[in-house]
Amino acid sequence: MVDLLKPLNPYGDSKQQFDRWALAEAEAGRAPYFWAGLKFFNVYGPGEYHKGRMASVVFHAFHQIQKTGGMKLFRSHRDDYADGEQLRDFVYVRDVVDVCYWLMHHRKDSGLYNLGSGKARSFLDLTRATFDALQVPHDIGFIDTPEDIRDTYQYFTEADLSKLRRIGYDRDMTPLETGVTEYVQQFLLTEAVL
Repeated sequence: MVDLLKPLNPYGDSKQQFDRWALAEAEAGRAPYFWAGLKFFNVYGPGEYHKGRMASVVFHAFHQIQKTGGMKLFRSHRDDYADGEQLRDFVYVRDVVDVCYWLMHHRKDSGLYNLGSGKARSFLDLTRATFDALQVPHDIGFIDTPEDIRDTYQYFTEADLSKLRRIGYDRDMTPLETGVTEYVQQFLLTEAVL
């Protein structure tokens, strides 16, 4: 299955190369007693301040709304998606930590696993949740997707969690609105006041 994937950028290619290596090591009998390779989807939440422009859309939306009162999203350049309706699997960092902790104690069923919420949501959903968490009116505009990423821009990502579920992980993932509200109100706003 890994060999069928076609990465769109050097970052994705480096991840696929590592996955291939891990699978080859396991097949050759050189893997540890237990190992898990996790494919993270769009993680958001506390502790991402060091990521700069690679921080989550929630992080950037919060700061843009605080500074300007509005948020600019990428315009769609495809007829089958309206502006802001591009879909991503946004996963709250608490869920990522919970899965990692569970796997650390489960210690069987080695392999590669997707780690997302399992539900694609739009950038508009995420941005509206950020405005709602700030309790301010929505002011959302659109800008063109930069030319240099337009051809490889992903319009849909959604983690298939079936493999993780099959090995026994049965906890619900945090709904987008719940995670965004907690992140904004309990972390970003309190740090903005400091």
